[in-house]
Order: sequence, then structure tokens, then C-alpha cells
Amino acid sequence: MFRFRCRSLGFRFHAFSRLLVVGGAISYRALFNWTTPPMFIGTLLVGPLLQVFFFVFLGRELGVADDRFHLVGNAVLAASASCVYGGTMAVANERRYGTLGAVLLSPRHRVPLWLGRALPYVLNGLFVSAFVLTAAALVLGLPVSAGALPGLGLVLLVAAGACSAFGLALGALGLRFRDVFLVSNVASSVLLLLTGAAVPRETLPGWMRTAGDLLPLTHAADAARGLTAGGGLDGRLLGAELAVGAGWGLLAVVLLAAFERGSRRRATLDTM
Repeated sequence: MFRFRCRSLGFRFHAFSRLLVVGGAISYRALFNWTTPPMFIGTLLVGPLLQVFFFVFLGRELGVADDRFHLVGNAVLAASASCVYGGTMAVANERRYGTLGAVLLSPRHRVPLWLGRALPYVLNGLFVSAFVLTAAALVLGLPVSAGALPGLGLVLLVAAGACSAFGLALGALGLRFRDVFLVSNVASSVLLLLTGAAVPRETLPGWMRTAGDLLPLTHAADAARGLTAGGGLDGRLLGAELAVGAGWGLLAVVLLAAFERGSRRRATLDTM
């Protein structure tokens, strides 16, 4: 009996992992809008890198913060280009390309089904942030000690995960609203303003700082700045970023489940 239960649990774990990883990879290849190299390089690598240079030189001209503040903050924010829009595409493009019905009719468990779609964008966001931070640091001469690299990689990974969960929550709106990319555009501007990536948070009103604490990337940007400045990894900031990501991930699952049930209920009423 014990052996049978272990085998059953092993089978379930294998099915869960396969749906999470393989299903997410297939969805990424099918729905990602930047799969061509020119589009990927121009949109996800060159664009965020130029944004770093813009804010660094603007900060120098206006005397707002220092190079490290703008460089590291915008490098962390670079993950939002792929994570926010990618998480949105993971749901909204299913509807756009007419495959959403097949997904909703699937008997598979919804948690690995949807979270698997966000997983490739976590890796994508990590790669983009690491590239932008490395390239900008080399060009602008920002020293980063080798001992800070493991902690910095962990911070960027957690930031990309939290941002992907945020994007998936926005993508859930694609089950109800027609133009969900408008929401993504607004969300990207909100992240730029409220997370402290480009604007020092101490200069913002209190309600904006409170709102920024509930957004992804805010705590990760502060943790990354501390690491590049020679300090250790701040576990409190890392834990806060994990909590924010978990909260947005939970909200995404709840919204997707609620909108799916609503769609099924309306479809039943329409056929009566």
C-alpha cells in the first residue's frame, strides 16, 4: 500500500513537472511575439540598455542620485519588458490566436497550466536584466565585486519571478477585457515611476511609496544597489520581494479561476 502511494505521488509529480516545464516551453514558442532575433535584440536588449544610459546621463545633468542608482535600478527594471508583456501574452495571445477555448477545455490542473506559461518569462527576464547590467557596467565603468555576483543573480531571479507573476495577473484580465495590452502599457509606466528604479522613492508622496512597496522590482532594486555597492545581501528586502511575487502569483491564479468560471457560466446561459 505504501509503495502504491509513493508510486502514485511520483506519477503526479512527474505529470505536474511535465505540464509546468514542457507546457510552458511550448506556449512560449507559440505565443511569444519577439522570437525573431532582430525583434528580440532591439526590443528586449537594446531598448532597455539605452534607457539605462538615458537616465544615468539625465541624473548627472540634473544632479539626481548617482550613476549606481540609475544604472542598477533600470537594469532590474529591464526585466519588466519581457516579464510584464510576456506574462500578458501568455494569456491574452491564447485568446487572440483562437486557442483559448482548447486551453480552457483541458482537464489539466490550472495551477501548473498557467504558472508554466510564466516560467519561460522568468528566465527571459533574468537574462535581459543580467545583460543590461553587465553591458551598462562595462560601458560606464561601474565596479562590481565578484563576491557580489551570486547574490546579485539571486536577486535578479527573484525580481524576474515577481514581475512575471505580476504580468500573469495582468494577463488574466485578457479573459474578460478585449484590449489588455493597454493595461500592460500603463503598468510598465507605473513600475518605472513607483518602484524607485529611476526616481528616488524618498522624493515621492507617501501614498506612492506605499503603492511601490506592493509592486514587484521595488525591493529587488534596493537589494541589488546594496550588493553592487559592496554590502551584503539584505535578506529582508529579498524576502519582501518574494512575498510580493507570491502575492501577485496568488492573485493571478484566483483571477484566472474566477474569470474562467464566469465564462463557463455565461456560455451555459447562452445555450439555454
